[in-house]
Amino acid sequence: MQRDGSSSGLLAHDEQAPFEVVNPDGVAPVVLVCDHANRFIPRALRSLGLDETELARHIAWDIGAAEVTRHLSGILNAPAVISHFSRLVVDPNRKPEDETSIPAVSDGVRVPGNEMLSADERRARFETFFYPYQNAIRQTLDARAQQSDVEPVLISLHSFTPVMEGIERPWKIGVLWNEDGRLPQPLIARLRASGIVVGDNEPYSGRIGFGYTTEVHGDDRGLANVLIEVRQDLIDTHHGAREWAEILGQALSETLKNPELYKKPDH
Repeated sequence: MQRDGSSSGLLAHDEQAPFEVVNPDGVAPVVLVCDHANRFIPRALRSLGLDETELARHIAWDIGAAEVTRHLSGILNAPAVISHFSRLVVDPNRKPEDETSIPAVSDGVRVPGNEMLSADERRARFETFFYPYQNAIRQTLDARAQQSDVEPVLISLHSFTPVMEGIERPWKIGVLWNEDGRLPQPLIARLRASGIVVGDNEPYSGRIGFGYTTEVHGDDRGLANVLIEVRQDLIDTHHGAREWAEILGQALSETLKNPELYKKPDH
């Protein structure tokens, strides 16, 4: 695995690289990504001043999303790029100029290690974690395109909390998208037809412009793409993660049969 940026001193040689590519030889014209797969914080950052209870929460990672992604990679026989750092270190799904990319407060929790950072300290986080992960996505998409005469499809996996600000969220799956409905619209219809409560741009909207990964690697590149959110209480066990990966795998396998998804962009 690539370890770009380790010269910043944030990553020790015995600490995990900033990303992993699962099933790199998968043959499907699909690339999976998982932005918030891990809650790892390098020793150099001293847990950002947080205790274990806080680091186990959703503020540090998307609980269950990595395991779903790994299972889905096998089901679809597609490569998956998985992050290996906490969103509290730097959020790979936020634009670098966004203040929330390195949050000083997350869901009401103060993050002492993210306060009063210098420009050099911020730059080191991006060079060590953000850019190596995003470059791995780009390289994986490029490799997939070179191996085929069609453009690949991009699928991003996340998870969301069952309750937010005291309000229960009824959706089991959220399908987030912006302007390209080739993949999300039939996927929503297929999931709903099987009796699943699906949010169309719920509990978050893919159109509000704060995301990064699907916008840059999907929309900007002209690739069919979707961001799928699964409710955390459904996938916080090994059994649940496998079950929902199979549910998603079945719906996606049918949806991905549409040849319109793989056409070259008209530009």
